[in-house]
Amino acid sequence: MKTRHVFSTPDIASAQAAMDAARDGGVEDHNLLLVARSDIELSTIPNDRKEADTDMMPAAVRGAGYGGATGLLVGLVAFAIPPLGVTLAGAAAAGLAGAMVGCWASALAGASLPDPIRRRFEGEIEAGRILVVVDGSQELLAKVEPAITSTGATLLPFEAPSLMA
Repeated sequence: MKTRHVFSTPDIASAQAAMDAARDGGVEDHNLLLVARSDIELSTIPNDRKEADTDMMPAAVRGAGYGGATGLLVGLVAFAIPPLGVTLAGAAAAGLAGAMVGCWASALAGASLPDPIRRRFEGEIEAGRILVVVDGSQELLAKVEPAITSTGATLLPFEAPSLMA
């Protein structure tokens, strides 16, 4: 499982240097993202480097898990009551339906929330700093952090599992 770390840089040149240091340390290009104030993102950051503005994907994953568990539980309870005539396949179908509904509902709710990095570091972003988001294994992050911080980037107190592959 990959972990997400966040670094703060004062400008786009420093962010580019931090990303170069991460790449030189073995971080793959698709595991590097940038987060900045909207006017900075629009003028200087390419679209493929932007972090998602919402919490939609993590919320959808959580919703699929909770909805699937709830649907399966309801299906198994229905299976345990013989007069209802629910089979094990019906219980599994209830689990699948619960996962789909949970995913859909949570994604809708998550789309209205800013992503966790934007929520947590709103002050840094509004001050015009550019955040460099690095995803990798614990070992890889431990190896590249000194190189990234040597470029002037500051490691922020954030560590979370990453949904990126």
